Amino acid sequence: MFGRLLPKEGRFFDLFVLHADEARAASRELAELMGSVDNIERRAFAIETHEKRGDKITQETIALLHKTFITPLDRDDIHSLITRMDDILDLIEDVAQSVFLYDVRFVTPETKKLADICVASIEQMCRAVSMLSNMDNASRILEVCEEIDRLESEADHVMRAAMAKLFRDESDVRQLIKLRTIYELLETVTDRCEDVANIIEGIVLENS
Repeated sequence: MFGRLLPKEGRFFDLFVLHADEARAASRELAELMGSVDNIERRAFAIETHEKRGDKITQETIALLHKTFITPLDRDDIHSLITRMDDILDLIEDVAQSVFLYDVRFVTPETKKLADICVASIEQMCRAVSMLSNMDNASRILEVCEEIDRLESEADHVMRAAMAKLFRDESDVRQLIKLRTIYELLETVTDRCEDVANIIEGIVLENS
């Protein structure tokens, strides 16, 4: 009875949206970087700024979770969702830092294609998160999650083709190692987007 008298904390949904917005902004910077390695330091710094903002939002979400008696979603789901979303921002920063630290001087069409898929996946994640506060959106959220799954499969195919081409055509071993790392990190971004989609899908199925 006492629990029913306490208001549910709805600010979690706002924090999810804020975090997703940081990931979207970072992914767009990353796509620009993968299109041209000009201004590496500036873009890497911009991405790092978004990642730090995301960390703060994650910390705020977890702190709120500890202080809230009645949560709008299962506590484990809230924790899993915000931490998996934060993984995406961490990986985007890893890509940018790798380009900077490895002194990558040129990129390939495949890096740009993978980065564009990352942007598309995160855009879809933003859509799903923005609808999560209202389970009347359940069917639309599930459709978005399916699209994220499709994009992850597309990224996997692009990476396989890119790897085959790289090992077939690249004679510079150092360049091969650099690009292989970049390809793998970019594809992992889409894997983490799929992880987020799976968590959201579970939330929807449990609450609608």
